Amino acid sequence: MKQGSRRRIAPTAALMTALVTGAWSNAQLAGRPEPKHYPWSDASLSADVRADMVLKEMTLDEKLLLLHGQGLSFFADGPTESNGGAGYTKAIARLGIPSIQMADSASGVTLGSLRGRYSTALPNNLGAASSWDPQLAFEYGALIGRELRDEGYSMSLGGGVNLAREPRNGRTFEYQGEDALLAGTLAGNVVKGVQSQNVIGDLKHFAMNDQESGRSALNANVDKRAMRETDLLAFQIALGISDAGAVMCSYNRVNGDYACENQYLLRDVLKRDFKFRGFVLSDWGGTHSTVKASHAGLDQEEPGIFFFGDGLKKAVESGEVSQDELNDHVHRILRTIFAVGLFDHPVQMQVPDVDHGFALAQSIAEKSIVLLKNKGGILPLNGVRSIALIGGHADVGVLSGGGSAQTDPPGGSVVPPPPATDVLSAVIRPSWMPSSPLRALTAKLPNAKVTYTSGDDFAAAEAAAKQADVAIVFAYQWEAESYDLSTLDLAPEQNRLIETVAAANPKTIVVLETGSPATMPWVDKVSGVVEAWYPGIRGSEALANILTGEVNPTGKLAITFPRSDADLPHPKLILPPPESEFNYAEVKVFSDFMKLAAKGLPPFQIHYDEGLKVGYKWYDAQNKQVLFPFGFGLSYTTYAYSGVSVTPGDPTTVSFTVKNTGKRAGTEIAEIYASLPDTAGEPPKRLVGWARVELAPGESKQIAVPVSRERLMVYDEASDSWKLAPGKYVIRVGSSSQDLPLQQTVPF
Repeated sequence: MKQGSRRRIAPTAALMTALVTGAWSNAQLAGRPEPKHYPWSDASLSADVRADMVLKEMTLDEKLLLLHGQGLSFFADGPTESNGGAGYTKAIARLGIPSIQMADSASGVTLGSLRGRYSTALPNNLGAASSWDPQLAFEYGALIGRELRDEGYSMSLGGGVNLAREPRNGRTFEYQGEDALLAGTLAGNVVKGVQSQNVIGDLKHFAMNDQESGRSALNANVDKRAMRETDLLAFQIALGISDAGAVMCSYNRVNGDYACENQYLLRDVLKRDFKFRGFVLSDWGGTHSTVKASHAGLDQEEPGIFFFGDGLKKAVESGEVSQDELNDHVHRILRTIFAVGLFDHPVQMQVPDVDHGFALAQSIAEKSIVLLKNKGGILPLNGVRSIALIGGHADVGVLSGGGSAQTDPPGGSVVPPPPATDVLSAVIRPSWMPSSPLRALTAKLPNAKVTYTSGDDFAAAEAAAKQADVAIVFAYQWEAESYDLSTLDLAPEQNRLIETVAAANPKTIVVLETGSPATMPWVDKVSGVVEAWYPGIRGSEALANILTGEVNPTGKLAITFPRSDADLPHPKLILPPPESEFNYAEVKVFSDFMKLAAKGLPPFQIHYDEGLKVGYKWYDAQNKQVLFPFGFGLSYTTYAYSGVSVTPGDPTTVSFTVKNTGKRAGTEIAEIYASLPDTAGEPPKRLVGWARVELAPGESKQIAVPVSRERLMVYDEASDSWKLAPGKYVIRVGSSSQDLPLQQTVPF
């Protein structure tokens, strides 16, 4: 045989026939046996019946296998059954019960780089929430569900729905904003989309996990009414839409008890009042007991086996945990496996559809970007001959959020991360997606000169701004799990850069890449402000379409932008004392951290005495002026509202007319708020509905929005029930929480 030649082996006729006709299954080609038929294989039976059939055949040890994780594969010493994600349960082959392979996937499947996998990096959740688009949220989740299956996973660990009670929370970018109805509706549709792909979806972090600082030690002190009408209501709405298979309990304590052993949260509210049928799993290292956690309603310990392994087995054998309680834990997990279709549609790996991911990521980003200021119609960029892009690494990429929500950039971060200073910063570090604003704008504006200056040298930035028709400064604020922002202010050097450029060129636009609100001491000195959030793998292409007018911006804020930290309910971030923080010097390997987490930390207290007044409700109640209100966002066209009428009932119907008074097509997000009678003791108003209205230039549409009775009720702690306060309700309609030209008073 000549050097470099290859020997050809002719395939057998039987093999060729099988490949062409599909006679061989994916399981055979992968070396797996054909699925066995079991009595519970009958898909016509309910998920509960099928779960009970399996449960009757299980040994105690098999039951326990479902109630705890098996550790983190990327820290394992040898081979495991793991697919490489955050956690997993072992398969029970004898009974055909598949392993549950879990992956963090808040805005895309994570940890791809460890195994050379591609995952689509979608815009962050707070950004996507600014679309106010439930169908888009469903598509967001469905793409994540598909890519989870493609990569061999069967459970998403996304679905964050915590409200932005503390907007400096380092995970605000992962959540859906400050309003329970908006956040619950969108998170519910994300999880519904995930589960449409026969993948288990979860909602997290249950509950009151509203900051990262001291999250494993803090005790959230908050009254039941405040919880039920804010944070817990968001979960309730999301569950009603999604029928989520799982809920992840949080690290923190609530009113004295850890969330993962809190009977009020897990048994009384989640399982009894919300009628949740899935299973509760702990956040990673969030389990702190065996019997107490089991009694309270925790079903699965993750990621290890400190409490729900031998400890739970002994508790069952001694009678401390009853067989009924044990079986309820197991039933919930089995039921979920059947209910989402995981048993009937086993995971089959394939290459993700990259083109579809790119297209959807760009579409979501285009609907998420919010135009906050447009003085003199500086945008869109029409007839501009020269543009100076300044700062924010706009020559190479866009920023993404960090921690367990970090989807790895293809090819790695295009901006090298800073050196690690400890074990935490070695794992959680800034990462930039390879989507270049410079490249995207240059492609969109071939007749304009588009330049880039880093902004490190203020004199060079000033000179570049003076020489250009328009200057665009890219400013950013990185957020990540385990860290809170000390302030909503941008870094001082970024604010100074914006001031310098704006002084040099009055036609200055600021593009913000943030995961939370940002204060803007320079806002009166610039002509334009665009909030791009963390826009994902096609963020720059979406941004270029917005800036050039190819796409008319439709996004509206899902969170209030205050003027300063001083206007927040808690002007200073509440930090834990040293004894309530982990000593990372003790952490040499990840298992050390899990042991520290299991021991727990002394509590420190946070009093959420703002109660019901979360987000815009706080600013309304305190008569505080804001920078940009909840629900605000500009367009390249204009809209007018008229003719409101309210028909009481269940649901109450709110009708009104919206007209496009501008010269180009657009989509208006029309918002409906209700002011309850004074006797209800509520903040001035609450969001009760909205509609996305597509309008051609000059077109009018009459819109009718149903408002369910539940959206007008208040929680009565004394009777543990929801009630409609008698009296007059004012229904308000308009374009934002502070621009509501239509109103009608109706009695209930």
